[in-house]
Amino acid sequence: MNADRRGSFIVSVGDLLASWNLPHATGRVYGLLLVSEAPLSLDMIAAELALSKGSVSTAVRQLDSWGLARTIPQPGSRRLLVEAAGGIASLLEASHARAKTLIAALREGEDLVSTDPARRRLEDVIGLFASYVDVGSQMLSTYRRQQERGKES
Repeated sequence: MNADRRGSFIVSVGDLLASWNLPHATGRVYGLLLVSEAPLSLDMIAAELALSKGSVSTAVRQLDSWGLARTIPQPGSRRLLVEAAGGIASLLEASHARAKTLIAALREGEDLVSTDPARRRLEDVIGLFASYVDVGSQMLSTYRRQQERGKES
């Protein structure tokens, strides 16, 4: 992958994860980890992305908490190496959990509205998020089955 395409990819991943309310720097770090052949040190990540070590450290902690990256301790050193993990399913699962919480909160408001158009509007919003959760659950289920098949091969 040439440097321009690599940089463009990293920025695109940053933009995508920023649209999911993660910091842009976190998305850029994830993009870099995805296209890196080997685990990277925090210093290497900071240098390549022109980020502070503090920003990189925060990003790595966020990615680790979402299951999108893992840290690898180095024997005899405080330095860590970081690599991407295939945890995008974790991010989607967390998004679904938030959507389910929103649906529950919206349903509590159903008895507050008894007439159209407010009731219809509320039902539409609940229906939209319920559909999102249903489709996402199907997608995650298919993904997990594919992962299991891959382990059996």
